[in-house]
Amino acid sequence: MDNKLYLGVDIGSISTKAVAIDKGNNIFARSYLWTEGNPIGAVRRVLDEIQRQIAGRGEVFAVGTTGSARELIGAVLNATIVKNEITAHAIGTLAFHPEVRTILEIGGQDSKIIILEDGVITDYAMNTLCAAGTGSFLSSQARRLNIPVEEFGARALKSKNPTKIAGRCTVFAESDLVHKAQMGHPTEDIIAGLCNSIVYNYLNNLGKGKTINAPIVFQGGVSKNVGVARAFENIIGEPIIVDEIGHLMGAMGIAILARDQEAERFFDFGVKDVEFSTAGVECGGCPNNCEVVCVFNNKGFIDGWGNRCERGIERAKAKLKEGGRLK
Repeated sequence: MDNKLYLGVDIGSISTKAVAIDKGNNIFARSYLWTEGNPIGAVRRVLDEIQRQIAGRGEVFAVGTTGSARELIGAVLNATIVKNEITAHAIGTLAFHPEVRTILEIGGQDSKIIILEDGVITDYAMNTLCAAGTGSFLSSQARRLNIPVEEFGARALKSKNPTKIAGRCTVFAESDLVHKAQMGHPTEDIIAGLCNSIVYNYLNNLGKGKTINAPIVFQGGVSKNVGVARAFENIIGEPIIVDEIGHLMGAMGIAILARDQEAERFFDFGVKDVEFSTAGVECGGCPNNCEVVCVFNNKGFIDGWGNRCERGIERAKAKLKEGGRLK
């Protein structure tokens, strides 16, 4: 068991992803599952899967976390490094596509675009406010059409005349979809129209004012939909690269960053069996009235964030002790 491995965990609102890699970026273990509104529970299940896959093949010596719950899970796992999704996705993509200049990413409830020049991020944008044009949007339309979302891509490619669907808003898109179906538009054309509307929505919002240059890499869960990938190619007019592990690139990038920290320490998978709790505490020490998010287990306080000064953490800990939440 000579392999030193490095674990990257990407905790999103919809899905939680993880990879364990070696120094050569070879993937020894991977996991992708639904967060289901419980990031700590999701990470427990991810760790179970990763531990099972690497049993007898190596040990983990650094951990990185990214995604919307990166601070929380970083505290729980005592992560070597915690970074935002933009950095993690860029680092992961560059490891496999060093010439990439544009990264298009569409996930379950948000999306992002990253512009690079010579391997350096020069611009980016994120959309976390509206579900239109995301994986959850596609899934809801699939249910409305009574077609498995996994079949959407193949059905879209059969279309000869995509229907125009209003995609700027989920409510309008659903209303327009129903209207077009009632008018008798073929299902394949409606599905292709939805794929086009997702791309136009993405480019009109995230891509507005940005120069999209090739090579272009499309990633995130929606990248597995060949209909959306084809729509990007047709509308942008450039070939689109869809990597086989594109849905894991955030986890891959943060695993690489954890490895490059050169701060190795043995990771004990037993952490998944520890009970963790969180609490939001209003400091109240000044007019800022920061809400401090605290993480603790049966041994006491682990970490906290949301405070604008060090007094915020101390006041939060004192309030938790007063309330009997901390020893």
